Amino acid sequence: MDHLAIPVRDQTRSRGFYETYFGFGSRPARRYDDGVLMLYNAAGFALALGPETEPIHRPSWMHFGVGLPCREAVLRLRERLVADRIELVEEWDGPDYVSVKCRDPDGYIVEAFWEPEMAPPGTRGTARPAPVRARLPRSGGRGS
Repeated sequence: MDHLAIPVRDQTRSRGFYETYFGFGSRPARRYDDGVLMLYNAAGFALALGPETEPIHRPSWMHFGVGLPCREAVLRLRERLVADRIELVEEWDGPDYVSVKCRDPDGYIVEAFWEPEMAPPGTRGTARPAPVRARLPRSGGRGS
């Protein structure tokens, strides 16, 4: 897969979120004639932010993820999200999987994760923990 297109209510706000937390500012954004704003990450993946004025309805289970190079990168991102009061919806922290899921400005769930399969051989764990819910307020953050 090379790109994902999602409807957003405020392209400027969404652009800031994805550039700030998920690396979608590695090359200049491009606006197409239909108003879609395309953002790019260092891996060449494109995120298309389509303007939408109607309410956005998404399944509660829907999410998309970004793999990070190490466990510490996920935990550092989590700390940034908490400091900026971005709503966290789920966290995992174990030897076989580390993840943090947050809400973007339109309520989409975005996951940052690391798995040992992404790490050098010989560094893999064996247990997978149960999810730990974030203990942040559901209102007042940028993601609400």
